[in-house]
Amino acid sequence: MEQTINDVFKNRAIKYKKRIAIEKKFKGKWESATWEEYYNQSRHTGLSLYSLGINKGDKVSILAENRLEWLFSDMGTLGAGGCIIPIYPTLTKEDVAYIVENSESKIIIVENSNQLIKALYALNHCKCLDKIIVMNAEDIKEDHTSIMSFKNLLDAGKKLHESNQELFENLSKAVTPDDIATIVYTSGTTGTPKGAMITHKNIMAVIKSLAQIKPPYAYDSDQTVPFLPLSHVFERVAGHFFGMYIGITSSYAESIETLLADLKEKKPTIVLAVPRVLEKVYQKIMSQVDNQPLWKRIIFSLGQNLGNKISEYRESKQSIPVVFKLLHAAAYILIFKKLQEGLGGRVRWITASGAPTANDIIRFFNAAGIMVIEGYGMTECVAPATMSRIDHYKIGTAGPPIPGMEMKIAEDGEILIRGENLFKGYFKMEEETKRAFTEDGFFMTGDVGKFDKDRFLAITDRKKDLIITSGGKNVAPQKIENLFKTNPIFSQFIVIGDKKKYLSAICNINLEEAAKLAIKNNIAFESPLDLLNNEKFNKALEKIISEMNTKLAKYETIKRFKIINQEFSQDTGELTPSLKVKRKVVHTKYRDIIDSMYEN
Repeated sequence: MEQTINDVFKNRAIKYKKRIAIEKKFKGKWESATWEEYYNQSRHTGLSLYSLGINKGDKVSILAENRLEWLFSDMGTLGAGGCIIPIYPTLTKEDVAYIVENSESKIIIVENSNQLIKALYALNHCKCLDKIIVMNAEDIKEDHTSIMSFKNLLDAGKKLHESNQELFENLSKAVTPDDIATIVYTSGTTGTPKGAMITHKNIMAVIKSLAQIKPPYAYDSDQTVPFLPLSHVFERVAGHFFGMYIGITSSYAESIETLLADLKEKKPTIVLAVPRVLEKVYQKIMSQVDNQPLWKRIIFSLGQNLGNKISEYRESKQSIPVVFKLLHAAAYILIFKKLQEGLGGRVRWITASGAPTANDIIRFFNAAGIMVIEGYGMTECVAPATMSRIDHYKIGTAGPPIPGMEMKIAEDGEILIRGENLFKGYFKMEEETKRAFTEDGFFMTGDVGKFDKDRFLAITDRKKDLIITSGGKNVAPQKIENLFKTNPIFSQFIVIGDKKKYLSAICNINLEEAAKLAIKNNIAFESPLDLLNNEKFNKALEKIISEMNTKLAKYETIKRFKIINQEFSQDTGELTPSLKVKRKVVHTKYRDIIDSMYEN
């Protein structure tokens, strides 16, 4: 019986042997490993780490983009009985040092020279850190007793295995379900990052739960092209570990910039994504439609309406009339096939987890034959707590609880969770851990929601994000933001208004769409950037906002707005690695601009 992720890994390596398990596009070329090779390389990594002093319960940090070495380090450390500390590569050297020191990491594995600089800073500031392993050997520019290349790490582990062929398996067997597999640090948007301790039992509870759902989400013949960071619990658990449990092939994209090309090349059947990715694909298609002749735009509009109707039939499990089937087949060839082809041509479903997604976007994908799986979860419940079923879903909800998940709604609307998936607590934060749970053991998520009669969860908003206007109206900003982001001119749209008499917004503008709007309204410009401060352009944008306000309740409408000229990004601090907006950062960084919308 498989009780730890180590058990799963060994069994899949035995079962699938010569089949490709993982591959990664690196510098334009695909590097791959069969299940046997994956296990052997991980075993060599784990044995070498063991020889460097990593014993049961010891911590190893990983500071890198998605790489095969990331996966070898993950499974090798777990096999040796250690605990992985994933660190986002976008973090500063100070943040890296804090996580290394707080987690008591003995070793840090980094990707390249940029991350090596951060690791050396940590080495000088963290008493616990003994060794730095560098994936790119060419980035080691000087001899340093504390620095080692990943190649040398593998070579040393291979020699140790040759001298003691039972050692790694014995270390793996000694790991128990209650041992901590990983400590995942929050992004720190609300203060000091907290390390969520996740056990092997927690991970196994989630992946076994997902595997129970029928019809299955995945088969061992499936292929995916992961692009979300392995540092994020969603990709690591719902992607990496669940994929391993099922036996699928994971072809990691080279980067977010090459994603569409990598999808077309590898032709995945399933894709793990976040709402922002779906929004960008949808906005790009809608932008292309706007440039078509009138007759094509009319056909597209008719096809989209038909697609929405087909989606409604499927959702309500009603039989689709024959005439609708015929019309939809024609609409698919003319319209929706291009979306499927853009993703490789074989995608059955794609996730939209981590934040709400506009219903129109979901229906558009569904009409193209790509089921959008909505879900809800967080680090503390080890990724998914609820998920839409392939044959049982309601658009606009996060689906019902996954098997084994106990959930309820508190009197104030907060979502509460209990189950074997729940994390062990925050590392070295006993008081924080106690405050996170109710007296009867439910984790307090901080999210507001409600269940319908069929136990489908609808997320209203974050408790801390809920806007209460000075008139006493409760407003969920994400609902409004998702509406505005269906228009391709808005790349980001953040609603403001807590304790204010009306709602306002700050936004990022898509420059290509800005140019189109200017031309349409006969607004002269030299560069699209010039338009962002152009009064006539702002008037044209104000008209778009007024039109979209008609779809909202009066108290939800946007009265004023400001354009932020700098695109929100991880590097500038406004976005998390999963592309969610850090509201606290945005409110602090643009306080003067926000205040100006409430003057007079």
